[in-house]
Amino acid sequence: MTIRVALHHETEYRYDRPIQLAPQLIRLRPAYHARTPIDAYSLSIEPTKQFLNWQQDPFGNPIARLVFPDVADHFRVTVDLVAEMTVINPFDFFIEDDYDRWPFTYADELKLRLAPYLHCGPTTPRLQQWIGELPRQSDRIVDFLVSVNQMLSERIEYLVRLEPGVQTPEETLILGSGSCRDSAWLMVETFRQIGVAARFVSGYLIQLTADQKPLDGPAGPEEDFCDLHAWAEVFVPGAGWIGLDPTSGLFAGEGHIPLACTPSYHDAAPITGAHEPCEVSFRHDMHVSRYHEDPRVTKPYTDCQWDQIMSVGRDVDRRLADQDVRLTMGGEPTFVSIDNMDDPQWNTEAVGAEKRVMSNLLLLRLRDRFAPGGLLHYGQGKWYPGESLPRWALSCIWRRDGEPVWQNPQWMADEGRDYGRTVDDAANFVRHLAEQLDVNARMTFPVYEDTFHYLWRENRLPIDVDPSDPKLDDPNERAMMIRAFQRGLGTPVGFVLPLRRAWWQARASWMAGRWPVRSEKVFLLPGDSPIGLRLPLDTLPSSSVSSQAIFSEPYDPTIPRQPLPPRPRTEAAKGMDRDALRDEPSWRRDADSDGAAPQLINEQVLDEEDDSQRPTGETVVHTALCVECRHGRLHLFMPPTQRLEDYLDLISAIEATCEALQMEVLIEGYLPPPDPRIELFKVTPDPGVIEVNTQPTSSWDGLVELTETLYDEARKCRLGTDKFDLDGRHTGTGGGNHMVLGGETPGDSPFLRRPDLLGSLVAFWNNHPALSYLFSSRFIGPTSQAPRLDESRRDAVYELEIALNQLPPRDRYTPPWRVDRLFRDMLVDLTGNTHRAEICIDKLYSPDSSTGRLGLVELRGFEMPPHARMSLAQQLLIRSLIAVFWESPYRDELAHWDGALHDRFMLPHFVWRDMEKVLGALDRRGIQIDASWYLPHWEFRFPKLGEVSYQDITMTLRSAIEPWYVMGEEPGGGGTVRYVDSSVERVELMLDGLDASRFRVSCNGIDVPLHHTGIQGQFIAGVRFRAWQPPRCLHPTIAVHSPLRFELIDIRARRSIGGCTYHVADPGGRASDRFPINANEAESRRASRFEARGMTGGIVETVKSPPPTRPTPYPLTLDLRRCHSA
Repeated sequence: MTIRVALHHETEYRYDRPIQLAPQLIRLRPAYHARTPIDAYSLSIEPTKQFLNWQQDPFGNPIARLVFPDVADHFRVTVDLVAEMTVINPFDFFIEDDYDRWPFTYADELKLRLAPYLHCGPTTPRLQQWIGELPRQSDRIVDFLVSVNQMLSERIEYLVRLEPGVQTPEETLILGSGSCRDSAWLMVETFRQIGVAARFVSGYLIQLTADQKPLDGPAGPEEDFCDLHAWAEVFVPGAGWIGLDPTSGLFAGEGHIPLACTPSYHDAAPITGAHEPCEVSFRHDMHVSRYHEDPRVTKPYTDCQWDQIMSVGRDVDRRLADQDVRLTMGGEPTFVSIDNMDDPQWNTEAVGAEKRVMSNLLLLRLRDRFAPGGLLHYGQGKWYPGESLPRWALSCIWRRDGEPVWQNPQWMADEGRDYGRTVDDAANFVRHLAEQLDVNARMTFPVYEDTFHYLWRENRLPIDVDPSDPKLDDPNERAMMIRAFQRGLGTPVGFVLPLRRAWWQARASWMAGRWPVRSEKVFLLPGDSPIGLRLPLDTLPSSSVSSQAIFSEPYDPTIPRQPLPPRPRTEAAKGMDRDALRDEPSWRRDADSDGAAPQLINEQVLDEEDDSQRPTGETVVHTALCVECRHGRLHLFMPPTQRLEDYLDLISAIEATCEALQMEVLIEGYLPPPDPRIELFKVTPDPGVIEVNTQPTSSWDGLVELTETLYDEARKCRLGTDKFDLDGRHTGTGGGNHMVLGGETPGDSPFLRRPDLLGSLVAFWNNHPALSYLFSSRFIGPTSQAPRLDESRRDAVYELEIALNQLPPRDRYTPPWRVDRLFRDMLVDLTGNTHRAEICIDKLYSPDSSTGRLGLVELRGFEMPPHARMSLAQQLLIRSLIAVFWESPYRDELAHWDGALHDRFMLPHFVWRDMEKVLGALDRRGIQIDASWYLPHWEFRFPKLGEVSYQDITMTLRSAIEPWYVMGEEPGGGGTVRYVDSSVERVELMLDGLDASRFRVSCNGIDVPLHHTGIQGQFIAGVRFRAWQPPRCLHPTIAVHSPLRFELIDIRARRSIGGCTYHVADPGGRASDRFPINANEAESRRASRFEARGMTGGIVETVKSPPPTRPTPYPLTLDLRRCHSA
């Protein structure tokens, strides 16, 4: 992602009278060895009547020598240049083995060549003392250079010193301060004193303000800045001259543009020359400005573009409101650690200690931003086969009416703190809670670990193993046994209160029941999960009426709800009006009151009531509230409830108990049943990422606030939205950014109210593969996490046409189950999995459970964008499509892409062309979305590998998409596993200005089939190749094809006029086993793999690819694997 800047530097001397000027020497042209590309350079001189000659000094620096034949009253030098601020990794160099450690000594021949740079001045007391402080030895010369550079930077304070000349090293050390040239000369002398060749450098320093302020270290300049600067370079064999900037303590990078590199500062002055004696006034002006910026993920849009996006978003909002669409949007963005990308928990593993801590931190920050008065819930998440323990799910729940669910955060325990609580505190808590709920505390009972199980495990241990420290292979089982034996098998683990709301009674009170079991004690199932998940429910009487679905299933989420009652703020929960919690239809209340407001009756409950007089029941209650002490904290396991009112009443009683006993608790167990009167978000783990399930939002402004806040708060928790491969490729988190569409209630869902809306969305997605591939992750295809409908089955589009014909007219009422039945079996993956589909309707109106009837549609084909505004641009596109399809359903004929899907649309050019058609369709319907708003996504998805030009013909190489082939299953992990073959890659070759009748292109000597794009002189091709050769892959006998060498062949002359080379790995052999630490290092790794050269000398005979015997399904792609024979 290139930023081009224009630097303007003007220096003027004004004389009090016309004088004669001696020859002037100007050193203001970038040195020939400057690594920063200089696209244009201009030197202007006044007086204009002069003779200019470009020369080189003895050290290879360019010098402009000026002779003025006439007298002059002023002398002005103006420099303008254009620099390409491509990232340069200052540590990207190779060092000879003999010089990789400090100290080292130059070879005699090399020392002779470096003699001018080894000549040092006299050793003074302060200089000698300073040199004595330097490290005596180092295992890596790079570490030694970094240490010296930083030590000098910390030792010498930077000052802007306007006096001419350079301080001696002794003066600088005594003063402890100096200008950049003083520090640079001290650095030069320091290295020469210890036998390292060094030279003085004067040049331009360009510093651009960062797109995003760093979390650590200096923030950098507040605005773009440039100035004349000085630094030092040291010579290390192999690496050459390495730039060190002692002013900042950093190595020289792309912002350091050398003008003169000399043994002494005397020969590096920007302007030198004599003139007649006179009075002189001096003026100096320098500034830098950006004139071109490629779209990039750190700053995808200008302020003007973002204002336009916001304006279109609000216009779409008005269209949605005018049509009463009632659309809400949520999502599932994912995040990774900024600091620890190498750790397995941020790559493959679902859970990890650091991941849990950072998730809790993010949960707390989001609670403070979105849900003051919200309840924090630490529950169990999904449990997948092959994982030893279930995942966790951290949730925050709050009421939409603004009433707090949990009033005082003081009583919410911190899961990282030991409060010193014991099992006695758990017993005390559950007894007082029973009083708050007005149930008999004698119904509570302790639960114990299964003595016989642990004794059996103890007897199976070797005789020389201590049961309190068993050496088991499974770390989870080992920890479980240690805790059990340290606690003592005779000590209760916690306490259980069987509890259920008797909603069918005239007074909907809480009721407790007994648990008749065969033994005197209740023993838990072995494990280390919360006790609420380990209760022996299968030992309870099977004929209990409370196990029937009517007493356990949550209310259907599609049933309308009454407003929630206010939460009691000061009174104990037992004193609240429970009749107000009854979820009675409004018509019944109105009928009972004969048109008057209903009179609520509140039975008085005395605080001093004897617990033995409270009612007891013989009914077996299968749901239970559990209290246990773990790690010095009280954990309270919530039972499942059928109604939200019951859950909130229970939470109120728990908080009242916390306040009465001055105890903090951590809530876990079951979440409240789905209900539109509350909002919640979750923070959960997924392999390699943290996933946040955001609350739905109905407005565009709300979406903007939610998305930008989420990205910002995650970053403050040191969680990022992107990462890098070992080769420097920039990717998303790997966890996706699924979008969830629906309504505030299931009944409001636009997809249930208008089934043709889902049909339009599915059909439009089928006809525009750009929607599937522009925003997707690298893993696409029929076995990916979100395959297209037409990737799973060859006849899928044919069947979809039939399904779309069954959709009723938009003005006819349709039962909600019908849209589910029409599309459920169409929107599946290759195995019939309804969840792993690009457009998932698992939670639209599934008959399986109440959680499946939420009116939601999930778009799962979106990779996590690195920037919040890139995500919002995607959401704007979806909202716009919903708006236009609600107005008028999409009726175009379905496209049967067949082989073109994985040929044409694997190439960036055709994906972009199709995206322009998508935006054109919206434009025809009155929504003007600029295509440039999606250039950042295109550049992120298809990064440019490199570009070269020969004879006005430009060759551009970009990454393309390659579906990963799923291999056959093999043993692993206690069962079978399947791996994907990612060893094959694809690139796109684009040529502009090509005369196809005269020039051809070869790749590794094979003729590339070029295809005209419809634009004059523009041709395109895809090249598929084996990038690396793992032992387990498809066609394992085919060798690696990289590096790819592309050459432009003049057919008439039969000669190569130039080319380029793309390497899969670093051509210098610098393989790294760690991921790049930041975007700069990643970009430098990518840049090092492209070489703007690759010409074959002499007569060139291109090897024609064999003509196909039958039409190929992939005509746009050269597959180098087919050119390989055994």
